[in-house]
Amino acid sequence: MSVLSVNSRNSFNDLKEVLEVTDGNLASHIKSLESAGYVKIIKSFKNRKPNTNYEITSEGVKAFEDHLKALEEIIKQL
Repeated sequence: MSVLSVNSRNSFNDLKEVLEVTDGNLASHIKSLESAGYVKIIKSFKNRKPNTNYEITSEGVKAFEDHLKALEEIIKQL
């Protein structure tokens, strides 16, 4: 979510490279985020090759901001 919150749209390969995860690991996490409504998938073709991009939704932005606020509260209490 942090990558998508900074760059609202990223390709599967870009996410995989930045996060240093396997195809399967990323796919399962993206599937969970999509099911929660936090990410949407945009499929297209680029030079006749399938191209999959992921974009954070407004629900995803709110959930990520809430998560950051909760972490800040935990840190303040320490």
